Amino acid sequence: MNHHDSRARNGMAFGVDPTRPEFYSLRQSRYDSLAFDIARLAGEFAEKGQRMALLDIGPWDGVTTRHLEPHPQANNVDYSVADLKLHPKLHKPEGYSEIFLGDLMEGYPQIASDRYDVVVCEQVLEHLTELDTPIKTLARVLKPGGTLFVGVPIFPNGIHLVREYGLPNWDRIFPPNKVRGHVQSFSKRKITRLISQLTNLELKKARGYRIVSGGFLKPLEEKEWWWRFNRALGRAVPGLCVEIQMVYTKPPSGQ
Repeated sequence: MNHHDSRARNGMAFGVDPTRPEFYSLRQSRYDSLAFDIARLAGEFAEKGQRMALLDIGPWDGVTTRHLEPHPQANNVDYSVADLKLHPKLHKPEGYSEIFLGDLMEGYPQIASDRYDVVVCEQVLEHLTELDTPIKTLARVLKPGGTLFVGVPIFPNGIHLVREYGLPNWDRIFPPNKVRGHVQSFSKRKITRLISQLTNLELKKARGYRIVSGGFLKPLEEKEWWWRFNRALGRAVPGLCVEIQMVYTKPPSGQ
Protein backbone atom coordinates (compact mmCIF):
# COMPACT_ATOMS: atom_id res chain seq x y z
CA MET A 1 0.00 0.00 0.00
CA ASN A 2 1.25 3.50 -0.75
CA HIS A 3 0.19 6.68 0.97
CA HIS A 4 -2.31 7.59 -1.75
CA ASP A 5 -4.27 4.32 -1.81
CA SER A 6 -6.73 5.45 0.85
CA ARG A 7 -7.66 8.66 -0.93
CA ALA A 8 -11.00 8.76 -2.70
CA ARG A 9 -11.12 8.86 -6.49
CA ASN A 10 -13.68 11.63 -6.32
CA GLY A 11 -12.86 13.77 -9.34
CA MET A 12 -10.41 15.94 -7.41
CA ALA A 13 -6.61 15.98 -7.62
CA PHE A 14 -5.19 13.78 -4.86
CA GLY A 15 -8.71 13.50 -3.51
CA VAL A 16 -8.69 17.07 -2.12
CA ASP A 17 -8.12 19.63 -4.88
CA PRO A 18 -11.17 20.60 -7.00
CA THR A 19 -9.16 22.67 -9.49
CA ARG A 20 -8.01 19.54 -11.39
CA PRO A 21 -9.96 16.33 -12.00
CA GLU A 22 -6.95 14.03 -12.58
CA PHE A 23 -6.10 12.15 -9.39
CA TYR A 24 -2.32 12.38 -9.89
CA SER A 25 -2.43 15.84 -11.42
CA LEU A 26 1.11 16.80 -12.40
CA ARG A 27 0.21 20.48 -12.18
CA GLN A 28 -0.95 20.12 -8.56
CA SER A 29 1.59 17.54 -7.42
CA ARG A 30 3.83 20.29 -6.04
CA TYR A 31 1.20 20.94 -3.37
CA ASP A 32 1.02 17.24 -2.56
CA SER A 33 4.79 17.22 -1.97
CA LEU A 34 4.56 20.42 0.04
CA ALA A 35 1.85 19.00 2.29
CA PHE A 36 3.83 15.86 3.07
CA ASP A 37 6.90 17.88 4.03
CA ILE A 38 4.87 20.28 6.20
CA ALA A 39 3.14 17.35 7.88
CA ARG A 40 6.48 15.72 8.64
CA LEU A 41 7.79 18.94 10.20
CA ALA A 42 4.59 19.39 12.20
CA GLY A 43 4.99 15.86 13.52
CA GLU A 44 8.51 16.66 14.68
CA PHE A 45 7.18 19.67 16.59
CA ALA A 46 4.44 17.54 18.13
CA GLU A 47 7.02 15.03 19.38
CA LYS A 48 8.69 17.91 21.23
CA GLY A 49 5.36 19.03 22.68
CA GLN A 50 5.35 22.19 20.54
CA ARG A 51 2.99 23.65 17.97
CA MET A 52 4.33 24.75 14.60
CA ALA A 53 3.72 28.30 13.28
CA LEU A 54 3.34 28.52 9.49
CA LEU A 55 2.89 31.52 7.20
CA ASP A 56 1.57 30.96 3.67
CA ILE A 57 2.34 34.00 1.51
CA GLY A 58 0.04 34.18 -1.49
CA PRO A 59 -2.27 31.27 -0.54
CA TRP A 60 -4.61 31.83 -3.52
CA ASP A 61 -7.74 29.82 -2.67
CA GLY A 62 -6.11 27.88 0.15
CA VAL A 63 -4.72 25.11 -2.03
CA THR A 64 -1.89 24.26 0.37
CA THR A 65 -4.40 23.98 3.21
CA ARG A 66 -6.55 21.59 1.17
CA HIS A 67 -3.61 19.27 0.58
CA LEU A 68 -2.44 19.47 4.20
CA GLU A 69 -5.83 18.80 5.82
CA PRO A 70 -5.89 14.99 5.37
CA HIS A 71 -2.67 14.64 7.37
CA PRO A 72 -3.32 14.18 11.10
CA GLN A 73 -0.26 16.36 11.84
CA ALA A 74 -2.17 19.32 10.35
CA ASN A 75 -3.86 19.71 13.72
CA ASN A 76 -0.49 20.77 15.15
CA VAL A 77 -0.09 23.73 12.77
CA ASP A 78 -1.00 27.33 13.58
CA TYR A 79 -1.69 28.42 9.99
CA SER A 80 -1.47 32.09 8.97
CA VAL A 81 -1.76 33.67 5.52
CA ALA A 82 -0.63 36.91 3.89
CA ASP A 83 -1.77 38.29 0.55
CA LEU A 84 -2.56 41.47 -1.35
CA LYS A 85 -6.24 40.59 -1.06
CA LEU A 86 -8.11 37.46 -0.10
CA HIS A 87 -9.48 35.09 -2.70
CA PRO A 88 -13.31 35.23 -2.58
CA LYS A 89 -13.41 31.44 -2.19
CA LEU A 90 -10.50 31.09 0.26
CA HIS A 91 -10.75 27.63 1.80
CA LYS A 92 -11.97 27.72 5.42
CA PRO A 93 -10.66 31.21 6.33
CA GLU A 94 -12.08 30.81 9.83
CA GLY A 95 -9.36 28.26 10.54
CA TYR A 96 -6.44 30.66 10.06
CA SER A 97 -4.60 31.98 13.10
CA GLU A 98 -3.78 35.31 11.41
CA ILE A 99 -4.60 36.97 8.12
CA PHE A 100 -2.33 39.77 6.89
CA LEU A 101 -3.32 41.99 3.97
CA GLY A 102 -0.60 43.91 2.18
CA ASP A 103 1.92 44.01 -0.63
CA LEU A 104 4.87 41.63 -0.36
CA MET A 105 6.91 44.19 -2.31
CA GLU A 106 6.54 46.50 0.70
CA GLY A 107 8.01 43.88 3.01
CA TYR A 108 5.06 43.22 5.35
CA PRO A 109 6.25 45.53 8.13
CA GLN A 110 3.27 44.40 10.24
CA ILE A 111 4.83 40.91 10.53
CA ALA A 112 7.59 40.58 13.13
CA SER A 113 10.99 39.17 12.21
CA ASP A 114 11.94 35.59 13.17
CA ARG A 115 8.28 34.72 13.75
CA TYR A 116 7.43 31.55 11.80
CA ASP A 117 8.79 28.02 11.87
CA VAL A 118 7.73 27.46 8.26
CA VAL A 119 7.14 29.96 5.45
CA VAL A 120 5.51 28.99 2.14
CA CYS A 121 5.73 31.17 -0.97
CA GLU A 122 4.42 29.11 -3.87
CA GLN A 123 3.78 30.61 -7.35
CA VAL A 124 4.06 34.23 -6.19
CA LEU A 125 7.44 35.73 -7.09
CA GLU A 126 6.85 35.49 -10.85
CA HIS A 127 4.01 38.02 -10.48
CA LEU A 128 6.13 40.73 -8.81
CA THR A 129 7.95 43.53 -10.59
CA GLU A 130 10.51 43.87 -7.79
CA LEU A 131 12.16 40.92 -6.05
CA ASP A 132 14.77 42.19 -3.56
CA THR A 133 12.36 43.19 -0.79
CA PRO A 134 10.08 40.14 -1.22
CA ILE A 135 12.94 37.65 -1.07
CA LYS A 136 14.51 39.39 1.91
CA THR A 137 11.12 39.37 3.61
CA LEU A 138 10.77 35.61 3.20
CA ALA A 139 14.02 35.18 5.12
CA ARG A 140 13.25 37.91 7.67
CA VAL A 141 9.96 36.47 8.95
CA LEU A 142 11.39 32.94 9.17
CA LYS A 143 12.68 31.81 12.56
CA PRO A 144 16.34 30.75 12.85
CA GLY A 145 16.33 27.02 12.15
CA GLY A 146 13.07 27.37 10.20
CA THR A 147 12.15 26.06 6.76
CA LEU A 148 11.16 28.03 3.64
CA PHE A 149 9.35 26.47 0.69
CA VAL A 150 9.46 28.65 -2.42
CA GLY A 151 8.15 27.67 -5.85
CA VAL A 152 8.20 29.40 -9.24
CA PRO A 153 7.72 28.48 -12.90
CA ILE A 154 11.03 28.13 -14.73
CA PHE A 155 12.64 27.73 -18.14
CA PRO A 156 15.90 25.97 -18.95
CA ASN A 157 18.84 28.26 -18.25
CA GLY A 158 19.41 30.63 -21.17
CA ILE A 159 15.95 30.10 -22.63
CA HIS A 160 14.50 32.16 -19.80
CA LEU A 161 16.33 35.16 -21.29
CA VAL A 162 14.33 34.81 -24.52
CA ARG A 163 11.12 35.25 -22.57
CA GLU A 164 12.55 37.89 -20.25
CA TYR A 165 13.75 40.22 -23.01
CA GLY A 166 11.82 39.01 -26.04
CA LEU A 167 8.21 39.04 -24.88
CA PRO A 168 8.09 42.71 -23.82
CA ASN A 169 9.37 43.74 -27.25
CA TRP A 170 6.95 41.35 -28.96
CA ASP A 171 4.03 42.79 -27.01
CA ARG A 172 5.02 46.34 -27.99
CA ILE A 173 5.43 45.52 -31.67
CA PHE A 174 2.29 43.44 -32.08
CA PRO A 175 -0.61 45.19 -30.36
CA PRO A 176 -2.98 44.97 -28.65
CA ASN A 177 -0.64 44.78 -25.69
CA LYS A 178 -1.30 41.68 -23.64
CA VAL A 179 -1.41 42.01 -19.87
CA ARG A 180 0.70 39.10 -18.66
CA GLY A 181 0.36 37.75 -15.17
CA HIS A 182 3.97 36.54 -15.09
CA VAL A 183 6.32 39.51 -15.19
CA GLN A 184 9.44 37.59 -14.11
CA SER A 185 11.25 34.90 -16.06
CA PHE A 186 13.27 32.39 -14.05
CA SER A 187 15.66 29.56 -14.58
CA LYS A 188 16.75 27.35 -11.68
CA ARG A 189 20.13 29.06 -11.72
CA LYS A 190 18.63 32.55 -11.67
CA ILE A 191 16.22 32.05 -8.77
CA THR A 192 18.70 30.17 -6.59
CA ARG A 193 21.36 32.81 -7.29
CA LEU A 194 18.97 35.61 -6.28
CA ILE A 195 18.06 33.94 -3.00
CA SER A 196 21.73 33.22 -2.28
CA GLN A 197 22.70 36.84 -2.94
CA LEU A 198 19.89 38.39 -0.90
CA THR A 199 19.68 36.07 2.12
CA ASN A 200 21.70 33.71 4.29
CA LEU A 201 19.29 30.85 3.63
CA GLU A 202 20.75 27.42 2.84
CA LEU A 203 19.33 25.42 -0.07
CA LYS A 204 18.54 21.86 1.06
CA LYS A 205 16.84 20.49 -2.04
CA ALA A 206 15.20 21.47 -5.30
CA ARG A 207 12.57 19.42 -7.07
CA GLY A 208 10.99 20.00 -10.42
CA TYR A 209 7.49 19.36 -11.70
CA ARG A 210 6.13 18.83 -15.21
CA ILE A 211 8.65 18.27 -17.96
CA VAL A 212 5.97 16.99 -20.33
CA SER A 213 2.29 17.07 -19.45
CA GLY A 214 -1.14 17.80 -20.79
CA GLY A 215 -2.55 17.14 -24.23
CA PHE A 216 -2.77 13.49 -25.24
CA LEU A 217 -0.77 12.58 -22.11
CA LYS A 218 -3.46 13.90 -19.76
CA PRO A 219 -5.14 10.46 -19.24
CA LEU A 220 -1.86 9.18 -17.80
CA GLU A 221 -2.36 11.49 -14.82
CA GLU A 222 -4.76 8.89 -13.43
CA LYS A 223 -1.83 6.44 -13.22
CA GLU A 224 0.37 6.23 -10.16
CA TRP A 225 3.38 5.01 -12.16
CA TRP A 226 3.25 8.11 -14.39
CA TRP A 227 3.16 10.38 -11.34
CA ARG A 228 6.07 8.53 -9.74
CA PHE A 229 8.04 8.66 -13.00
CA ASN A 230 7.55 12.43 -13.23
CA ARG A 231 8.52 12.88 -9.58
CA ALA A 232 11.74 10.97 -10.24
CA LEU A 233 12.49 13.11 -13.30
CA GLY A 234 11.85 16.25 -11.28
CA ARG A 235 14.33 15.19 -8.63
CA ALA A 236 16.94 14.21 -11.21
CA VAL A 237 16.75 17.24 -13.52
CA PRO A 238 14.75 19.98 -11.75
CA GLY A 239 16.18 22.73 -13.97
CA LEU A 240 14.52 21.22 -17.06
CA CYS A 241 11.02 21.20 -15.58
CA VAL A 242 8.24 23.73 -15.99
CA GLU A 243 8.05 24.47 -12.26
CA ILE A 244 10.50 24.19 -9.40
CA GLN A 245 10.02 24.00 -5.65
CA MET A 246 13.01 24.70 -3.42
CA VAL A 247 13.42 23.96 0.26
CA TYR A 248 15.64 26.31 2.29
CA THR A 249 16.57 26.48 5.95
CA LYS A 250 17.61 29.50 7.98
CA PRO A 251 20.78 29.02 10.01
CA PRO A 252 20.30 28.99 13.79
CA SER A 253 21.03 32.22 15.66
CA GLY A 254 24.72 33.02 15.90
CA GLN A 255 25.66 31.30 12.64
